[in-house]
Amino acid sequence: MKIVAHIVRFLVGGIFIFSGLVKLNDPVGTQIKLEEYFEVFAADFPALHDFWMALVPYALYFSVLMCAAEVILGVALLVSWRLKQVNWILLLLIVFFTFLTFYSAYYNKVTDCGCFGDFLKLKPWTSFTKDIVLLVLIIFLIWQRKVFRNLRTGSLVGFSAIFSLALAIYAIRYLPPVDFLPYKIGNNIPQLMQPSEPLRYKYIMEKDGKTEEFEKFPTDTAYKYKEMVLINENAKPKITDYKVWNNEGDFTQETFKGKKLIIIIKNGPDLNGASLAHIRSLVNSVKGTDIESLILTSDSDAEIQEIRKAYALDIPYFFADGTVLKTISRSNPGVWLLNNGVVKGKWHYNQTPEKEEVVGKL
Repeated sequence: MKIVAHIVRFLVGGIFIFSGLVKLNDPVGTQIKLEEYFEVFAADFPALHDFWMALVPYALYFSVLMCAAEVILGVALLVSWRLKQVNWILLLLIVFFTFLTFYSAYYNKVTDCGCFGDFLKLKPWTSFTKDIVLLVLIIFLIWQRKVFRNLRTGSLVGFSAIFSLALAIYAIRYLPPVDFLPYKIGNNIPQLMQPSEPLRYKYIMEKDGKTEEFEKFPTDTAYKYKEMVLINENAKPKITDYKVWNNEGDFTQETFKGKKLIIIIKNGPDLNGASLAHIRSLVNSVKGTDIESLILTSDSDAEIQEIRKAYALDIPYFFADGTVLKTISRSNPGVWLLNNGVVKGKWHYNQTPEKEEVVGKL
């Protein structure tokens, strides 16, 4: 039992460290997920609507604290630092996570809990099952607490806290060190909007009270259709919501033609207006080249007109879904470089490139 207890300790600690690091790599992504939860709870519990909505502006702080806590607690578990307290805190944390994943699964409200960020997307019931297993394992560790002995390893735990916060700050001030999103550098956007192979389905049919499966729709009219199930789920398009338009119509395909320097602007309190002056200089520097500059925004026509006028951004603008723009760039504003639909560059406003760097990417 002692060996099993130590194996469980390493397993639980490793899972929490991995989960925390993956999310600290992109704390803004976890912020977006928390905002989604707050908005869902505000709608589902109207009596507490103002409370939940009041938490939205602080979602990024909650994101960093929660993800850093996962790493710190995981490290503490691995190095046997204050195990009694750590195990009880882990129990409270996993009970909280289990509630969230159950709520997501049962009510089908938040279809991706974000447990492992964008690195690994789990279906709601799969995520809930994972949390139940972790809950059982942590209870087992508390039950077997006499097996373990505390070590003087506080310095390692302290280092993990500093590292976690440093990683989060870097990812917020710049961009995620490792990009797991579909619009990352090197990806061919129009290609990812298509299935990787022909989609195959099986047909669930019923006849004489018996259910049968067919890969081709049966010609026997005695069969009653029940449902159609996709067989090769992984072949589905990785990008399904990228659409670009303006008042004249759809311009999605136009963004895949030639070299495009795209400025992502999402209005709101997190829009760093001062950085638009640097971005304007970049836009002006590529004029006269074969690089076409444009704005992608989720703002209203009036809002983007006001921003263009205020910062002298005399380039065409188009509209896109706000969630898509957040997926393309965690920065607001952000710079996105395409060459015939292939992502060649991505920059946070704190890293606005010079013309030479942009040209060198193409």
